[in-house]
Amino acid sequence: MLANPLLKPKQSLFSYPAYRPEEFGQGKAAPFLPTSKKEMKKLGWDSCDIIVVTGDAYVDHPSFGMAVIGRMLEAQGFRVGILSQPDWKSKDGFMALGKPNLFFGVTSGNMDSMINRYTAERRLRTDDAYTAGDIGGKRPDRAVTVYTQRCKEAFKDIPVIIGGIEASLRRIAHYDYWSDTVKRSVIFDAKADILVYGNAERPLVDIAHRLANGEDVKSMVDIRGTVVIQKTALPGWKGVDSTVFDKMGKIDPIANPYAIEDSNCAIKTAEPAEAETKVVLIQPAKPKPWEKVYVKLPPFEKVKNDKMHYAHASRILHQETNPGCARAMAQQHGDRMIWVNPPAYPLETDEMDGVFDLPYARVPHPSYGDAKIPAYDMIKTSINIMRGCFGGCSFCSITEHEGRIIQSRSEESIIKEIENIRDKVPGFTGVISDLGGPTANMYKLRCKSDKAESTCRRLSCVFPDICGHMDTDHEPTINLYRKAREVKGIKKVLIASGVRYDLAVEDPRYIKELATHHVGGYLKIAPEHTEDGPLKKMMKPGMGSYDKFKELFDKYSKEAGKKQYLIPYFISAHPGTTDMDMVNLALWLKSNKFKLDQVQNFYPSPMANATTIYHTGVDSLHKITQKSEKVTVPKGAIQRRLHKAILRYHDPKNWPQIREALKKMGLARLIGNSPKQLVPPETRDELKRNKGKGFQARGGQRALTKNTPAQFKPKRR
Repeated sequence: MLANPLLKPKQSLFSYPAYRPEEFGQGKAAPFLPTSKKEMKKLGWDSCDIIVVTGDAYVDHPSFGMAVIGRMLEAQGFRVGILSQPDWKSKDGFMALGKPNLFFGVTSGNMDSMINRYTAERRLRTDDAYTAGDIGGKRPDRAVTVYTQRCKEAFKDIPVIIGGIEASLRRIAHYDYWSDTVKRSVIFDAKADILVYGNAERPLVDIAHRLANGEDVKSMVDIRGTVVIQKTALPGWKGVDSTVFDKMGKIDPIANPYAIEDSNCAIKTAEPAEAETKVVLIQPAKPKPWEKVYVKLPPFEKVKNDKMHYAHASRILHQETNPGCARAMAQQHGDRMIWVNPPAYPLETDEMDGVFDLPYARVPHPSYGDAKIPAYDMIKTSINIMRGCFGGCSFCSITEHEGRIIQSRSEESIIKEIENIRDKVPGFTGVISDLGGPTANMYKLRCKSDKAESTCRRLSCVFPDICGHMDTDHEPTINLYRKAREVKGIKKVLIASGVRYDLAVEDPRYIKELATHHVGGYLKIAPEHTEDGPLKKMMKPGMGSYDKFKELFDKYSKEAGKKQYLIPYFISAHPGTTDMDMVNLALWLKSNKFKLDQVQNFYPSPMANATTIYHTGVDSLHKITQKSEKVTVPKGAIQRRLHKAILRYHDPKNWPQIREALKKMGLARLIGNSPKQLVPPETRDELKRNKGKGFQARGGQRALTKNTPAQFKPKRR
């Protein structure tokens, strides 16, 4: 893909001189990044330059963040070690590889540690897909904070750089679902030196080389994609005050590049002697209105205690995510502030190829033996073809982490990875389980206007309608699928990533290709809801797009002589959802003969737009004013369980709860045995058992920590 010149970084990812060129020449990569001093000794190392601490089992595969970062830094000439799931109860486990020469890099792993350990109902999970043996409890709560503190205890003079999804989504003051409070930026609690947010390759490589060149970590305050703690704003930056809602800091309009400037503002220069009579006017470069400008967010103390200011701060953050025009942000925390630099520039295609072409072993570290790592088993034959998502779904954190600009790999790099899977993955059967990413069908889809792409502040490129600038031509994806099928030894290429069906219906050729060749009987798709109220707060398309997609999918499946089915996914208890919305959704499911086995209750992940609505009860998708829309938010265990139960209307265990709710709503007519009724009436046995008793919501053991507030602790009976 051609690079957008307006989103061009100063230095390419692979243009830095290698730190240890004599060690890391062609073909000299470690078989695995060392996890012990014994492995270091085999490599001839007496120390590591960088040690990556992760909450996941070490799988040397490009779908695992620690492997990508480790191999990326290795390719830059650094000695990189891995501390995978160290014992966090003391500093000893963090000294296993000795003292790093440059820094510790800390991540909770591929998942947020709290979401990994707790269900949406705050119950403790007993499993962990990112741990050998699927065993829970191998990482602490708030792993980034705990790991960083242990690194500082082990070697207090060594810088600690935090990153990954957990740090990224906690970069400013944020609502924390598990304690039901607003917490400070995680960089304060962790006491880290720098926080890297988003995909970390570009800022982390810059940090590593600057440290290697002797620069003090405290001087690295202006690196894109990072957050640092400061006493005051950076010198030379102009502040825009947005500490009060209703008065959001304005950005000056973009200057018209064709406007004729007054000659008094121009610099006159003479042409060479032979053209002395001609005068050329050279216009001085006019700074863009977001350059050297930062936004003053409402301080932590205010957003903690005032929900309207919290919603306002959240809205500003989501508008400052475009690398082309984002302003820096500053948020006061007591007598210090966090300084949030603009996002890092997205990777170009050659850089993406370089990252995914690194010499991954593509298997778990040998120390795990035959123990299964479910997350690896799920992705070992899948391929990530792109990054980013311009969908902007309010409940999803992909946009906040990876950004809206699609970063795609080349066909050649992807085909090469298919061949590597074929040749290297033990037990490969000839089936590629997925060609995708955050979505299945955004490969090489980007804004058709460089200027619009680099200056747009929309929360979504496809909601409420698909932007006229957005490319919806699926031909690159179709061509990729065809070339992937032609690779020798490949029997089938499946698509498991979620299909953005509102984009797909813009190019029916894609749906035909998908239905004809790439579905294994069932295709997962995520309408999320059927009712306009919750869909608008989700920033998802209406059911018209789903109906059109289903019509085309059924048509092309029939033409291919295949019986194939769509499996829809829905979210219960999402902000903006009423009890009546859930009943209507359940009636739709029943009329379409869908019986959902797995249902996801809304999970308020840090920094997502929907989480802001959940916490504040106001519509933060629009400008925050005193007249901002108040949003219905299903809260509390009883209502959340009810919404989940209604989605599983077919489960007899849920019938008593649903009947009770229908009666209270004045919808007793929906209790009966006809196809248009939701649940059957009580049997005689049930009537006898329940005589004189009201329905009581089922209890359940909750995971308790010192941070669990009293209102979430089970009451004594």
